[in-house]
Amino acid sequence: MYQTITKSMLHDAFRDYDRLENFSYEGREALFDFIEDCYQDENEIELDVISLCVDYSQDKIENVLKNYKLSSLEELEEKTVVVWSNEEEVLYLNY
Repeated sequence: MYQTITKSMLHDAFRDYDRLENFSYEGREALFDFIEDCYQDENEIELDVISLCVDYSQDKIENVLKNYKLSSLEELEEKTVVVWSNEEEVLYLNY
C-alpha cells in the first residue's frame, strides 16, 4: 500500500515511535525536506523512523566537533552529509 507522507505525518510517526527527542521540530522538518529532495525521482520509499534515528543524529555543534575530533563545521561537511544546522546545533548523517 502506498501513502504520501506530509511533514505533519512525519512528526506524528516520530511521536508514535516515542522518538521525538531524537531530533528537534526544526530538525525533523529539515530531515523531511532532505529525504524528499534525495528521493524525488523515486515512486516509493519506506518511512522507517528507527532507521532514521540510527542513521542520523542531531546534537550541539561543539559536542559533534569534540566527539569526532574536528575543528569546524566545514570539516564535518567534508566527511559526511550535513542535513541542517543553526548557530548551535547540527543534524548530520552518522559516519
